[in-house]
Amino acid sequence: MTTAVTVKGGSACRIPWARPVLWGNEATYAREAVESTHWSAGPFLERLEAEFAALLGVGTDCCLAVANGTAALHLPLLALGLQPDDEVVITGWGFAAAANMTRLVGAKPVFCDVDADSWVATAETIAPVLSSRTRAVVVIHNYGIVSPMTEIVQLLRDRNIVLVEDCAESLFSRIDGDMSGSFADIAIWSFQATKTISCGEGGMVVSKSAALTEKMRLVRSHGMRTNPKYVHWELGHNFRLTNVQAAIAVAQLEKREEIIRTRRHVYDRYRASLNHLPVRLQHVPPDVEPVMWGLGMIADERVGKSRGEVMARLDEAGIETRPGFVAFSAQPIYRADPLPVSDRLSDNVFSLPFPPDLKDEDIDYIASSLAAVLA
Repeated sequence: MTTAVTVKGGSACRIPWARPVLWGNEATYAREAVESTHWSAGPFLERLEAEFAALLGVGTDCCLAVANGTAALHLPLLALGLQPDDEVVITGWGFAAAANMTRLVGAKPVFCDVDADSWVATAETIAPVLSSRTRAVVVIHNYGIVSPMTEIVQLLRDRNIVLVEDCAESLFSRIDGDMSGSFADIAIWSFQATKTISCGEGGMVVSKSAALTEKMRLVRSHGMRTNPKYVHWELGHNFRLTNVQAAIAVAQLEKREEIIRTRRHVYDRYRASLNHLPVRLQHVPPDVEPVMWGLGMIADERVGKSRGEVMARLDEAGIETRPGFVAFSAQPIYRADPLPVSDRLSDNVFSLPFPPDLKDEDIDYIASSLAAVLA
């Protein structure tokens, strides 16, 4: 594993918000893929799908590797054949890929609020926005915390609504002992450069429906089957992942136990270091075993400093931060109604650096710098 960063910037070490880490065989496998000249399809792509299927306990035919996490969301929404009057309920505080893809396929995104403590959607926040036009629900597991899926599955049972888990930020997280992505009809993951497993870009779709999987397989590659050539059975895109990228993802997946261990260590160290500060972290429900992708928090209002001021001061100390997700109601292109909790999180959440190879001394420096800013 590579060591933690210390790039000098001014008088302080520049600690990035995220960075990819080389865990072992990334360069070796990538070179092997390049030298094989199997740059598009190839054995690493097949291996990635097979190993991901084994991880989830599903058949290899259920898994489709794709070009990125956004394509992983776009693909099932296309395959569902959504119409302009159809609604897709989406977690109202989270990254906007699901909302964008819903709009791009011509359907209507409808946003549900999130729990004030865990920052994820629940059955209680989803139920009020369901309607006779709801065709799908996309649940986003923010920062690695898994929504209470058993209750959500029960809510949607017998309603003919497709449930999608957006696990881009929750790879390896579990709830009630089961891995995120194992509850829904469809689940998606991202392998973008900041994600838990990365190959620069890339993603995975897993579907429990053989018919839907077959349609997504066609749409993924121009609507064609391998035989006969150049016959298009569906209107398709090119959402394929390359064999070279898959080689890097396979190398990362090999080291998943080390990745899980180091991410949990970073998170636990942060919690201990920040315990005495006037900040509120995202709540981890007792039935969730998270592998955190990010560390979000809200400064106590009694501190008397705005989020922008806190982030600017940390930047001066060489610590990169990011704001939380922006409420959909604050972005005119979505034409979304306000949501009390989501809007409040949008105004207040910021996140600290969370590379998985952060050293303890880096975390302690970040915590002491934050303490000085909040004092």
